[in-house]
Amino acid sequence: MSDADPVIDALARAATVQLRALAQDGSALWGTGFFVAPGTILTCAHVLAPQIRGDRARIFGICGSEVAGGEILPARLDCWLLDGEPRPEQRIPVAQDLALVRVLEPGLEHECVWLSDRTDHPGGRGVVQGYRPEDGGRAVRWKATARVNGFDDDHGLRFRPETEFPPGGSGSPVLDAHTGAVVGVLKSRRAGRDGGTAVAVTALRRFGTVYQPLIAGHDRWHGQSPKITGHNWVERQHQLPGAGVHTGGDQWSPRDRREALGLLATVPPPDGIRPVAELARKARGGVAAPPGQLLPYAWRDGHGLLYEAGQPVAAIAALHYLQLVVEYERARGGDAAALAGWVDRRLQDVPRIVHTVVTQATLPPGLTPAPVAPGDVPAVARYPRAGDGCAVVVVELDQVLGAGPAGARFYWRIRVDDGIDLNEPLHEDQTGEGTPAGDLVRRLRGPLAEVFATVDAPGAPAPLEVALPADHFDTAVHRWQLTEMARLHQPAYVGVRRTVVLRDIARRGEPDPVWLRRWRAMERAGALVALRTPPPRQLPRPRHFQEMSARAVPVLCRPAGSGVGRRAIGLALTAGCGIALWHTDGHPDHGCDDFCERFHDGAARLLERTADPVELPDRLRRIRDDISGTRDGGHWAESVALLYDDPGRPLPADDGGPVDSP
Repeated sequence: MSDADPVIDALARAATVQLRALAQDGSALWGTGFFVAPGTILTCAHVLAPQIRGDRARIFGICGSEVAGGEILPARLDCWLLDGEPRPEQRIPVAQDLALVRVLEPGLEHECVWLSDRTDHPGGRGVVQGYRPEDGGRAVRWKATARVNGFDDDHGLRFRPETEFPPGGSGSPVLDAHTGAVVGVLKSRRAGRDGGTAVAVTALRRFGTVYQPLIAGHDRWHGQSPKITGHNWVERQHQLPGAGVHTGGDQWSPRDRREALGLLATVPPPDGIRPVAELARKARGGVAAPPGQLLPYAWRDGHGLLYEAGQPVAAIAALHYLQLVVEYERARGGDAAALAGWVDRRLQDVPRIVHTVVTQATLPPGLTPAPVAPGDVPAVARYPRAGDGCAVVVVELDQVLGAGPAGARFYWRIRVDDGIDLNEPLHEDQTGEGTPAGDLVRRLRGPLAEVFATVDAPGAPAPLEVALPADHFDTAVHRWQLTEMARLHQPAYVGVRRTVVLRDIARRGEPDPVWLRRWRAMERAGALVALRTPPPRQLPRPRHFQEMSARAVPVLCRPAGSGVGRRAIGLALTAGCGIALWHTDGHPDHGCDDFCERFHDGAARLLERTADPVELPDRLRRIRDDISGTRDGGHWAESVALLYDDPGRPLPADDGGPVDSP
């Protein structure tokens, strides 16, 4: 087959638009885009960046020959993957070069491309079509056949140097002629040569919270498209070699896939990556997906994990997966009746063995939420110890030496520690000038969201540990907002949703014997008690900490990163203390006031209720949850930080030596 299916080719052309200034004044073509969901266009971020730099709310125009009769319609940027504001002449990395555009014309009727649900890259011929400029500001259509022959990291596709891509083509859809699905977005041509690169549509997953509703809108749109005329994506895909359709009900056809994905779009999103990955693994007979697959964020992505070496999905795997989604939704109190009903009807056409496997589907261990009776208070979560096998997410912040007068800058690293043998870095930035302290949350937001989505269990978010220098212990990590748009039932503040503790980054490597002895003595001592640090009207002295009982926890009603508080926390660390509480938001200049007394009373009550040190982080999280619900800004614990530094799970030694800014 030398070209794409003529109907699919026409449908892709109908969904493709040009992007330009709104005024019909002969202005130049910016680039190309295409509809992926109702009212939403996908294009490259570099197409828009030079035009809307400094004014991301700028309204511009989109125009397609088969959209609103070719009229220029108003649109604006919805979101993009760019990290920060674009700079002039900036070369945007592949993984960041996508943008979503919202058309400002309500009720607009338009075609949508079919986005591949596969997680592996194609390795064959693609058809690319878009717009290119002509003299006088006009834009004309172009089309080319290009063969994918290489890949760049997770999201880059490279074309063989036999095809020339014109200016203005960036943002054009890349159609896999074998399967009839769009697999990429044209990014660039090679300077002075043929060939070029594209961004795989799997990079859409990097949009985070935007991805779920976007892909659900795409699948609902195709689920409602005409199914009897044959002039739609799925009916034409049914006739392509990539469909692999055979006779009998044990084969999963493009029509089955359309129905299944449309119904999965009606099920509430999963609680992270883990449920999707584990259900897909079980549907594959307990066999992990082939290596190189990307993390699944939506139920649709789990369906994409069921393909095997380019072969169509088997009905037994697909139906098993769908039934597991039904069981998962029932287990968390939801209703997936529409999906369950369709699975029941589809089972009428399969062999007996498939029917048996699907109807007897049970959730993998650990995915079934523990039942909670009405009025019951969930048990206090115990903080993971070494050997528990429970994942903890660790952020290490190394201050860059000699960062200059502009303020502190940090190199950072994110690990997952399961308390047994897994403690490898997953994301890091250890080069250049480091990240300014004020930009840390924005820089860490994406990587942390990806890691949390992987390790969080249903109803049990993984703890977050932030290891940093003691001079920066007043960093209010519990107030970090790791999502720009939280769901209404989920708090935005990380310290409300999950346990958050601080660690001393200077304690990397083999634990100090003093620290280790004190921690073990504290574990044997039972309930904790508060030790006011320093005592009233005294300066902190070494004997205050050397004479502490094993049960005592230093409590400071002042910041720990400077002044008296810094000296006190330094002495506490030297004495081997692994737990401490302090107030991060300042202290009166002339001694303690009424708030200090309330702070110490509250901390004392918290510690009295803590029968075992492993209960303390979750007890503090519950208080933060109450503060968030009541909006009590004057609560004693609103600004409290917790040091919880367990020598049984030490931070890995740093083998890199001192680091300096360039």
